[in-house]
Amino acid sequence: MVSNVFTGTMPALMTPCTEGRVPDFDALVRKGSELVAAGMSAVVYCGSMGDWPLLTDAQRMEGVERLTDAGLPVVVGTGAINTKSAVALASHAQKCGAVGLMVIPRVLSRGSSAAAQKNHFGEVLSAAPDVPAIIYNSPYYGFATRADLFFELRAEHSNLIGFKEFGGGDDLRYAAENITSKDDQVTLMVGVDTEVYHGYVNCGATGSITGIGNALPVETLLLGALSEKAANGHAEARQRAQELTEAIQVLSSFDEGPDLVLYYKHLLVLNGEQEYRLHFNTSDSLTDAQRNYCAQQYDLFRKWFADWSNQGGVIAECM
Repeated sequence: MVSNVFTGTMPALMTPCTEGRVPDFDALVRKGSELVAAGMSAVVYCGSMGDWPLLTDAQRMEGVERLTDAGLPVVVGTGAINTKSAVALASHAQKCGAVGLMVIPRVLSRGSSAAAQKNHFGEVLSAAPDVPAIIYNSPYYGFATRADLFFELRAEHSNLIGFKEFGGGDDLRYAAENITSKDDQVTLMVGVDTEVYHGYVNCGATGSITGIGNALPVETLLLGALSEKAANGHAEARQRAQELTEAIQVLSSFDEGPDLVLYYKHLLVLNGEQEYRLHFNTSDSLTDAQRNYCAQQYDLFRKWFADWSNQGGVIAECM
C-alpha cells in the first residue's frame, strides 16, 4: 500500500533565476531547506508557481535532483503539453526518490477530452508506480476531473491517493462531497491560499499547497494548525483561524490570478531575497501600482500580525 505523504503545509517553490535568466538552483535549494526547517512537510516543484511552462524538461529535472540530493522531501509537478514529457518527468521523480507526484492534466492538445485525459493520467501514474500521487484540478488547465474519472483511475493505479483542488470554494466542496469523502484512504489537499480554512473545516482536507507560504511561512503554518484544530471542533481555534484568514485575504488572493508568481516573488524581494527579483521572460513584471499595492498590504498585514499573535491562548499553542 502506498503511504500518504499529502498532509500538512507544502510550499509550491518558485524558481529563482540569475541575471542571465536561467534557473538559480543554489537559491532554490536554500529556499526549500529554509521552508522545511520552518516546519513545512515537503516542498512542491515544478507546479505553476515553479514556472514549469518556461523551463525545459532538463532544467526541471535538474531542479528536482538538486532538491532531493539535499535531502528534502519533494513533490514533483508533471505539467506538460506532450504526455511523453510528463511520463519522463514522473519516471525521473521516482528515480530521484521524490516523495510525491502532482499529476497535472494534459494541456492544449485534446485538453477537453475526457478520454485523452484518462490516457494521459494513466500513463503518468504508471511511470512512477511507487510514488504517491494526487491529481491537480485547476481551471487554468482547462479540464475538471470529475468523480467518475478519478475512481476509474484509482481502480487501476494504487499510487493515486488524492486530489489537489485549485478551483476555489465550490470546487473544494465538490471534491469533498463526491471524491475524497468516499473513504479515509483518499486525501484532499487545498490548492488555493484563500480557501485553507474552508478546505480543512468544511471539506476534510489533510493539508494545503501554498504560494503565500514562501514569504510568510510562520503565518501560513499557523493558519493550517488553527484550521486543523477548528476542524476537530475547537471553538477558539475556529475563531482565530477565521480572523487570520480575513487578515491575510488580500495577500492570499494573489494566488488566484495570472500574476501570482510575480506577486509572490515580489514579496520575497520585500523580505530581502534579491534572487527573486528577475523573471524568465524579461517583459514579465508588475506595474508600479501593483508593486505599491502589494507592499502596502504586506506592511499592513505584518503590523496586524505582530499585534494579534501576542494574544496568547490557542494562537500561542499553535505557533
